[in-house]
Amino acid sequence: MTADLVVRSRRAVLPDGERPAAVYVHSGRIVAVEEYASRRGADSDVDLADVALLPGLVDTHVHVDEPGRTEWEGFATATAAAAAGGVTTLVDMPLNSIPPTVDVPALRTKRAAADGACRVDVGFWGGAVPGNLPELARLHEAGVFGFKCFLSPSGVAEFGHLSPAELEAVAAETARLGALLIVHAEDPAELREPAPGRRYAGFLDSRPPAAEYRAVARLADLAERTGARIHVLHVSSAGVAPLIAGSPLTAETCPHYLTLAAETIPDGLTAAKCCPPVRDAANRERLWHHLAAGTVGCVVSDHSPATADLKESGDFATAWGGVSSLQLGLPLTWTGARRRGYPLAHVVRWMASGPAALVGLRTKGSLAVGCDADLVAFAPDETFTVDVARLRHRHPVSPYAGWTLTGVVRRTWLRGVAVTDEGAAAGRLLAGQGSAR
Repeated sequence: MTADLVVRSRRAVLPDGERPAAVYVHSGRIVAVEEYASRRGADSDVDLADVALLPGLVDTHVHVDEPGRTEWEGFATATAAAAAGGVTTLVDMPLNSIPPTVDVPALRTKRAAADGACRVDVGFWGGAVPGNLPELARLHEAGVFGFKCFLSPSGVAEFGHLSPAELEAVAAETARLGALLIVHAEDPAELREPAPGRRYAGFLDSRPPAAEYRAVARLADLAERTGARIHVLHVSSAGVAPLIAGSPLTAETCPHYLTLAAETIPDGLTAAKCCPPVRDAANRERLWHHLAAGTVGCVVSDHSPATADLKESGDFATAWGGVSSLQLGLPLTWTGARRRGYPLAHVVRWMASGPAALVGLRTKGSLAVGCDADLVAFAPDETFTVDVARLRHRHPVSPYAGWTLTGVVRRTWLRGVAVTDEGAAAGRLLAGQGSAR
């Protein structure tokens, strides 16, 4: 069989590690992985030489916001940013869009908005909110990848947080369905209203590590008692890692928690505001340790954009909480990993194969025979300076403006076809394992 494409690299990151290889593609799938110099026939032969070849990243935590708040972000802009950052699959969060994805009609509305607009593959989370327990089974069958809930206010009125009794009922139902429950884990009893002003410390004090610790302890007990699959979202406090390590829980963190530090966030830089908050540098180093140890299994963006007037107010009490980093996640994480001596294969595990395994995408996140030919040419030694005007998400807002990062995405392929601005938006809408579609 003649392949459609072969991509060669002396630094291919394969499931068994980094080595020279040639990856052969036919009809959108990887059909062979051979030695770098192999000469099986292919219609197109791309030699990356020392530019690394990675599997497309899988980002399971993205707020696209369309429909309803498309002025914040939309599928066309978000997926263009994803492709530019080496992300070939994303899973969209159920809130910030209107309507939120808390029933099947809302899921249909979301899919209609995304259909034909996506440059990468897109799946959808469902929401678990007060009053929608009967909808979870129907959403599961309709193809969501699992259910997100909050233990504290979400920041938008249309997506309420669960009481302890409601959380218990949702966990029992997701256990019955075999569905994944993903949780924003902050205990509301530990949260305070932030002091108005430009000082980051005032905001940080309003969301202490104890809020995460108490919430994760509750989730660990709940997972043990109910058998529910529970995943802790965006871990910011390294202090919760022992709770996760001793429980059935899984967990993720984000590039902003691995790169920013509370003591270096300038006054008024509300582009760095997020919930839970960025903590101090010592905590950041402990997060890297727990990531390397596998206690925290994934690095995802939690790309949560808003318009510049909401995000850049300069007042940490009133600015929208969310960091836009979908396009920059790979170089941010690689810059930090490289500095600490972690290899590129670790980054691929954290950002590609790990998230893919979490949500059951067996053909994503790996350069292996039978997987989708989602590929990334990544120059791991090349540096660049972050210019917000060149970012592809809707608003040029970033706490990383002016930063020098290592690692440049040279090209992204989706199922063996290069993603370009001129080409068709060929991303597919994906369904989870419970789908009857």
